[in-house]
Amino acid sequence: MRPLRYSINVTLDGCCDHRAIIPDEDLHRHAVENLAQADAILFGRVTYEMMEAAWRRPARAGARPDWMEPFARTIDAAKKYVVSSTLDRVDWNAELVRGDLGTAVQQLKRESGKGLFVAGVKLPLALAELGLIDEYEFVVQPTLAGHGPTLFAGRSKRIDLKLVSRLEFGSGAVAMRYEPRR
Repeated sequence: MRPLRYSINVTLDGCCDHRAIIPDEDLHRHAVENLAQADAILFGRVTYEMMEAAWRRPARAGARPDWMEPFARTIDAAKKYVVSSTLDRVDWNAELVRGDLGTAVQQLKRESGKGLFVAGVKLPLALAELGLIDEYEFVVQPTLAGHGPTLFAGRSKRIDLKLVSRLEFGSGAVAMRYEPRR
């Protein structure tokens, strides 16, 4: 069974708005390493549209620093599944996921392969509620944003996690990986 891994950047005060995070080369390299552990990415509609707008190739010349290119190539080439009840179609190497979320994601997890990667805020909340996330990674940024959105707002029950690894970056960010205690 393929594991479902979740990773997100978050500020010290819990903000997960991507505009509150200052991108750097180390964080992008780490994201490429994360994506290399997966056969596909699972997005909700909002995250899919945001990522497609930012990373779909080809980018206009000078649109981003050269050190972002490995991430751009990796995410552009990745297989993507998009959970949406409002989109009629997707492209960018993607297919729509319809119907019952739990059933659909369990089916994707049953397929052979290295794993699935999920990104965003709302979809991971729903997947956590269903107990489908096998690994959580929080890349904690040394920033106080002073605003939201925050992670897992509205969660109905507690999830106890155990730390499985920790990685510090030169920027002061710390990536902490956890697995649910079962």
